[in-house]
Order: sequence, then structure tokens, then C-alpha cells
Amino acid sequence: MTDPHQVTHLHYSRSKRRLELTFSDGADYQLSAEFLRVFSPSAEVRGHGPGQEVLQTGKSSVAISSIEPVGHYAVQITFDDGHDSGLYSWRYLRDLAERQDHYWRQYLQQLSAAGKSRDPEVQVLHFDP
Repeated sequence: MTDPHQVTHLHYSRSKRRLELTFSDGADYQLSAEFLRVFSPSAEVRGHGPGQEVLQTGKSSVAISSIEPVGHYAVQITFDDGHDSGLYSWRYLRDLAERQDHYWRQYLQQLSAAGKSRDPEVQVLHFDP
């Protein structure tokens, strides 16, 4: 039986800044470079334990510089902001793809609550009346 989490096709569109994935069960997904950067599996982003996550801000224009295979189970993605310290396993990519809308909503809520922005050129200010 084939593992449904196995990636069989991976293509990065530089013009769209989107990673296109096909899994062994035929499921197709697209993940933006920004989304992948924000949800990097690295300790730099996720922290070393619960509550140590680092909110990623100003990543709306990030792009992928390179993608390198790691065995038959993952890829290492290098982003043009220099970030390259996370291994994206096939299972992790499948989870991101399947729950993309949920994760993205949570991220936008966290940005809003922190008074931060996706845009690296924008500073958000809140004033109490």
C-alpha cells in the first residue's frame, strides 16, 4: 500500500511564489512561499517547546531560493530572507496543505492581536480612545 503522505510531484512557480505538490493518493495542493516561511518547522520559528513559538512578521514578499531533497521523506527549503533551518517532511507538508485555511486564519488573528503586519514595510499602531 502506498503512503498517502508521499510527495510524487513538487514544483515551485517563481512568478506565483507558490509550491505545487501532488501526493501519492492524487491530491494536489498549492502552498505560498509566505505560508511555508511562516509555518517553518524549524526551532527558530516553532521554539523548543509549547509557548516558545516566534510570530513571523513581514513575510508577505518572501520567495523560495532553493529546494533540496532530504532522503525520501522531506525537503529543505531556503528562503530569500536567509531562513533555511527547517526540514519539511512529507507528512508535515500534507498537514499544512490540508489545514491551510485553519492555520492561516490563526496566523492572521495572532498578527492582529500582536499589532503586527504581513507587510515588511508596515507598522501597525493601535490607539485607545
